[in-house]
Amino acid sequence: MRFLASLINGISLGSVYAIIALGYTMVYGIAKMLNFAHGDVIMVGAYAAFVMLNQIGLPVYVAIPVSMVVCTVLGLVIERFAYRPLRKAASPLAVLITAIGVSYLLQNLALLIFGANTRSFSSVVHLKSLRLFDGGIIITGEMIVNAVVCVAIMAGLTLFVNKTKQGQAMRAVSEDKGAAQLMGINANGTIALTFAIGAALAAVAGVLMCSSYPALTPYTGAMPGIKAFVAAVFGGIGSIPGAFIGGILLGVIEVLGKSYISSQLGDAIVFSVLIIVLLVKPTGILGKNIQEKV
Repeated sequence: MRFLASLINGISLGSVYAIIALGYTMVYGIAKMLNFAHGDVIMVGAYAAFVMLNQIGLPVYVAIPVSMVVCTVLGLVIERFAYRPLRKAASPLAVLITAIGVSYLLQNLALLIFGANTRSFSSVVHLKSLRLFDGGIIITGEMIVNAVVCVAIMAGLTLFVNKTKQGQAMRAVSEDKGAAQLMGINANGTIALTFAIGAALAAVAGVLMCSSYPALTPYTGAMPGIKAFVAAVFGGIGSIPGAFIGGILLGVIEVLGKSYISSQLGDAIVFSVLIIVLLVKPTGILGKNIQEKV
């Protein structure tokens, strides 16, 4: 019974990690850039939804799209002014350092605007909980919504990338940016679209995460963002199904580790998984080896 309850909790948590990891893996797969500010975009999306719901009083079905629009605009601004000028930089460290700088900028702006106090985030999910085995296992509405939304987003992204012209352009830019431009594809626009989609997903993840764990601070997205990056590497960064699998597995591993090993070592267990994956299979579960031509 305890194992089953931990497994269900792990799948719910892993679903949120998977949604965040999908944003990481799309940006890396197309632009070959690690957007370490992605976790703080999650925080911005959660604050945007918080303001819309609690201070303006908009209904949920309006507040969530508004938060997605806010994060989408933020993602486009970050890509245009922080990352695009460095796309041809001699060292990839330039982009990495810039991403860290953007992360701290967003955190400090949130501190200035909202303060350091923890805000209580009201859940946007109003489904009744399911009670299994005479109440021995309780599946909350948030758990159900997390899993359903994660599967829907993964399926939608897969169809989008494989069946639409914009998705085909993303795949072309991912394979060979120069050749894609010669074929008439707007590489800058395609990469910007990728950032926009990733940022919109971050808003959804922020709302779901704060609905399940109702505490909101300027640092809310920092650790989940890092763990989602671990999930993306675990599943094979650049692979949409890999991000989904990696997120679910990482959530299950974290919850089982806290339940059976130590609640204080949960984060250590997560990062141990990253070390093991990098040692055993650096490309991740569904990652592909890339042979560079000399």
